[in-house]
Amino acid sequence: MTSNTSLKLTALILGGVLISACNPAPQSTDSVESASVEMEAEAGSPALQTEDEKAAYTLGFSAGQATAGSLSYINDSGIALDSALVEAGFIDALNAREAMDQDTMRASLEALQQRVTVAMQAKTEMQAQESMAANTAYLEANKTKEGVVELESGLQYKVLTAGTGDTPKSSDSVKVHYKGTLVDGTQFDSSYDRGTPAEFGVTQVIRGWTEALQLMKEGGKWQLTIPAELAYGSADRPGIPANSVLLFHVELLEVIAD
Repeated sequence: MTSNTSLKLTALILGGVLISACNPAPQSTDSVESASVEMEAEAGSPALQTEDEKAAYTLGFSAGQATAGSLSYINDSGIALDSALVEAGFIDALNAREAMDQDTMRASLEALQQRVTVAMQAKTEMQAQESMAANTAYLEANKTKEGVVELESGLQYKVLTAGTGDTPKSSDSVKVHYKGTLVDGTQFDSSYDRGTPAEFGVTQVIRGWTEALQLMKEGGKWQLTIPAELAYGSADRPGIPANSVLLFHVELLEVIAD
C-alpha cells in the first residue's frame, strides 16, 4: 500500500476511533436522535456558547472533515462511495447500533484499502503514460523552432543572450536567476519571485541544468527545455508530475570558481 493511500484511509478510520474513544458510555438512542432533531430545527449552525458546546461541535466537525477528505480521495480513485451510507454509519455509531458486525466491517475496510491502492496505482500509471506521450510530442515540435538547439542527451536550449564572461566548470558554483514552468505554462519555481538569486554547485542540480550551465557564459540568458530523463524522471514532486518536461528561463549572473 502506498503511504498516501494508507494515510488517507487511516483518517477515515480515525474518525470512528475518535468518536468511540470519546464516548465510553454511549447516550441512549432517544437522547442522540432528540439532539439531532433539535439541531436540524435550527437555522444554520447551532449557537455555541459554552466550552462544552464548542468542544462537542469541534469534535463532530473534525471527524466529519477527516471523513470528507477521505471520501474525496477514495472517489478520486474511481471508487464511488455513497455519502448517505457514510452518514448513516456515523449516526449508527453515535447511537451504539450497527448494521454489520465488527468483523465484517473490519474486513470491508481492509478490502477497501486494497481496492483504492490498486485503483490509484492504475490511475497514476495511466497519467504517467499520458504525460510521457504529451511531453514527447512537445519535444519533437520544440526542436524544430527557430534558434532551438538539441544536444545528443536530448537537452534543448535557445540562446536569448550569449553572455561574455566565464563558463563554469563542474567543480564551480554559480549564482543564477531562473523561472521554471511546465509545458502548459504552470510555474513551479522562480528565484525572480523570491527576489534573491539562487546559488549552488554546478553538479548539485538536475542533469539538464548541469549540462547547460557548462555551456553558458556569465551574463548569458538561455531558455532550457529539459526532458524528464534529465530532470526528475518518473518521480512525482510537488508541482511537478511524473515524466514532465521542464522549461526554464536561466540567467547566469556569476561563476564562483572552486
